[in-house]
Amino acid sequence: MDIEKLKKQFVQLYQQEPLVVKSPGRVNIIGEHTDYNNGFVLPAAIDKAAYLAIALRDDDEIHLSALDLNEHFKIHIKDLKPIGDISWPNFILGVVAQFIKKGITLKGFNAALLSDVPIGAGLSSSAAIECATVFALNELLQTNLDRMTMVHMAQKAEHEYAGVMCGIMDQFASMMGKKDHVIKLDCMTMEYEYKPFKLNGLKILLLNTNVKHSLASSEYNTRRLECMKAVEWVKESNPSVKSLRDATIEMLKHNVLNKDALVYRRAEFVVEEINRLQQASINLEMGDINAIGAKMYTTHDGLSQKYEVSCKELDFLVNETRKNDAVIGSRMMGGGFGGCTINLVKEEEIEELIKIIKPRYEETMSLPLSFYVVTITNGTEIIE
Repeated sequence: MDIEKLKKQFVQLYQQEPLVVKSPGRVNIIGEHTDYNNGFVLPAAIDKAAYLAIALRDDDEIHLSALDLNEHFKIHIKDLKPIGDISWPNFILGVVAQFIKKGITLKGFNAALLSDVPIGAGLSSSAAIECATVFALNELLQTNLDRMTMVHMAQKAEHEYAGVMCGIMDQFASMMGKKDHVIKLDCMTMEYEYKPFKLNGLKILLLNTNVKHSLASSEYNTRRLECMKAVEWVKESNPSVKSLRDATIEMLKHNVLNKDALVYRRAEFVVEEINRLQQASINLEMGDINAIGAKMYTTHDGLSQKYEVSCKELDFLVNETRKNDAVIGSRMMGGGFGGCTINLVKEEEIEELIKIIKPRYEETMSLPLSFYVVTITNGTEIIE
């Protein structure tokens, strides 16, 4: 990313010198749809990021520019509300609303946004913008908020201004990432630990289906409700159960299966995935990357068949890798119904894999296949 170019464009637009904050997108190695069920996740920040150039104004107006989209937006602080026609300002305005809720006196500001996190690829481009915004305003307003407080504010922005009831993982990974480490995050207690991610000649390859089925956000919220329903039923005979984190397969069989087979399948996947992540943590400590890869395939099968958030494009890409020795593990990643698969691939064979898989995908699905080799990087930071 050309930071000097971003600064230059900001100065041309607003005649001010900006503060520049970088906040990355994220991948999740394993632990999908477990965050809003109080489970564990294993995310990492990546070297694709949102870059926000920002400076305070003397009045109460907010002026925003998305440079890569060539779109501009302005609003007065007193008129602050979610807007319907274009989405990206909501990620910034939602954060502003969180400062106001904390009783923090806000000034107007100018901001220009550039991002190389692909939109709709399941890499949390929205969380990257939210985290960049909260971090930048915290710096400019000198509010001395800690990173965890900022993570929660960014998550609330997504809930209240983007209408997606996401768990904590995306904003957490963007804000708290550490180079060459994944983060084992307990979404119930918010306790976390960094675990070295030794790839030993492997790289993380993301294959982007370039499809975003319209089901994504509505079905996401439906899955949350299905999980809550399962918890409600389990609680009838196990009052101490507060979320699927506390449930066992036996409890589900006893309390849910006879009431609703579909809700049972949803909950079964989540309970299995929480257990799988615990085992994957042990594999990480032992440096057993092959075991992690095998678990990624199992996760994909569960997401596709039990949780039903995959789609034919994602399934095609994962199935194509099963027959290729260069790939250690593959699965769909993110909310589902499009976006990327995450693949652990032998570095020297990535080029050959793309040569095989790209034309097959494009011919079968009549869609372009994009790909990104990503590395694990630090979380939100100021760029000097």
